[in-house]
Amino acid sequence: MAVIFQKTNPYSSPQTYQLKREDFMELAGGATLSGNIVDVEKQECYPGRLHIADGRIVRIERGPVPETHYILPGLIDAHVHIESSLLTPSAFAREAVKHGLVAAVADPHEIANVMGVEGIDFMIADAAQADFKFFFGVPSCVPATSVEASGAVLDAAVVEQLLQRDDLYFLAEMMNYPGVVRDDPEVLRKIAAAQKYGKPIDGHAPALSGDGLKKYIRAGILTDHECEDICEAEEKINLGMKVVIREGSASRKFDQLYPLINSYPSSVMICTDDCGAADLRRGIFPDLLRRGRAKNLNLFNLLRAFSLNPVNHYKLPVGLLRVNDFADCIVVDNLYDFSVLQTYINGEKVYDVNEKEERDETPPCIINNFKATEITQSQLKVPASGAGQVRVIEVLDKSLYTKLMLVPQSQLLSPATKTLASNIGMDILKVVVLNRYAPQTTPAIGFVHGFGLQAGALCTSIAHDSHNIIAVGVHDADLVQAINTVIVHNGGIACSLDGFSPILPLPIAGLMSREPIDFIARRYDFLCEQYVAWCRGVKNPLTSPFMTLSFLSLIVIPELKIFTGGLFDVGAFKPADLVEPLL
Repeated sequence: MAVIFQKTNPYSSPQTYQLKREDFMELAGGATLSGNIVDVEKQECYPGRLHIADGRIVRIERGPVPETHYILPGLIDAHVHIESSLLTPSAFAREAVKHGLVAAVADPHEIANVMGVEGIDFMIADAAQADFKFFFGVPSCVPATSVEASGAVLDAAVVEQLLQRDDLYFLAEMMNYPGVVRDDPEVLRKIAAAQKYGKPIDGHAPALSGDGLKKYIRAGILTDHECEDICEAEEKINLGMKVVIREGSASRKFDQLYPLINSYPSSVMICTDDCGAADLRRGIFPDLLRRGRAKNLNLFNLLRAFSLNPVNHYKLPVGLLRVNDFADCIVVDNLYDFSVLQTYINGEKVYDVNEKEERDETPPCIINNFKATEITQSQLKVPASGAGQVRVIEVLDKSLYTKLMLVPQSQLLSPATKTLASNIGMDILKVVVLNRYAPQTTPAIGFVHGFGLQAGALCTSIAHDSHNIIAVGVHDADLVQAINTVIVHNGGIACSLDGFSPILPLPIAGLMSREPIDFIARRYDFLCEQYVAWCRGVKNPLTSPFMTLSFLSLIVIPELKIFTGGLFDVGAFKPADLVEPLL
């Protein structure tokens, strides 16, 4: 496939591409695609034919056609971390096109925190093998904060160098919103570099409001995918932001925020942000279209959130079914079920539901940064510390936000050992974070409410954003087994109970697998099934337990998190003691 889009600067004006009918007939590769054409920009649907040559639509002919299917602009994920799918970009693309995606605005933030610029280059090189339009950004916060133990640092000088590259298209989410508001010189230099090279700046501003939000927007940051409710989203839209509704694996906000699509049709985009392989395979985007129609959203408003708005905001060279556009489109059965029949990118068919998929791929190389050494049970002991209450992280299902709980030490006290331990009756479990970038380090230990485990432990080397090792469990023996299983494999997702420790290995940066998506999804689902079984009848186990676990260390999302240095109070933006002394 000709990767025309990779040779085009998305920030320059589209090249004029006019062809006469006789020219079209002479071009090699000329083709016609007919059906009911959905023009999102003009808000009309009509039968007709798309005449395609050299990857572009050269003429649109209206008139009766025998086909009853519909031709739509291809769908775009407006903000995604490919690494969270556990797939390499090329593997992600092979699955995404089956569900109508033709492009993704991708932030390689996760692998950059592990591998630095080498990780970014790995993603771009692997993506070049795919029939898909990836638009990678420059991670703005590596690490997310200066207190983290991470595998790399991208300072303002490195960020400016990266922003000069043609294969990097924007400054990715500015997670350090306190740094923007407080005029952190390093943060401001990164923003200034993006403005210097004319590249958009993505936002990340959970719960930011009032004067702080206005200052954040004045800095030139014009998107946000962290809105929790309509009120927060409307404030941001009214101040000039584009709100990106997130429907990923851990955070699912479509049902709360969908009314924005009709109320502010030009100001809303759709993203997954962090979407696991199993959810990708189930087809999040066609499902959102179905759900949007069931909620009586205007068809054209709905479709523009998936196509027109991201194209306009990022100036993407992705087609919208207009003459001279790249022929990037999908064919669906109808406008209610949105079952994808075919996907076209640059005029080439990259997916057909009736054709067997051919795989002739070379397994990706392995790059990693993993130095952690095995731990022992004695390292997980937490001595009781006199008077005071224990700060406990309360997780919220389908959300990245957490709450602070205060629990008397007596309720977590093990009288035999005089240490603090899990209390399954209160659904309070031990949570552990271990630095993966150095050997023989001391684990950080806290407690968390809301996982529902009655036995066993969960562990992953995906721990946003520095991707250290994080685990949650009932008993120390199972915690140690799960953590050491991940260490032995140099990364992975595991669970453990009484010596039984299945794992999904993630040898690529401790984030991605070399296996096919079917294997990854089956193994991931199996691990989640173990979690549900070990909840033993708990009414509402977490929807996505491993994804929820991975975000407990994301110390830029409120309210209480845990990192390699212990608990972190996001509101105060500083570490917090495990035990809060009595006044």
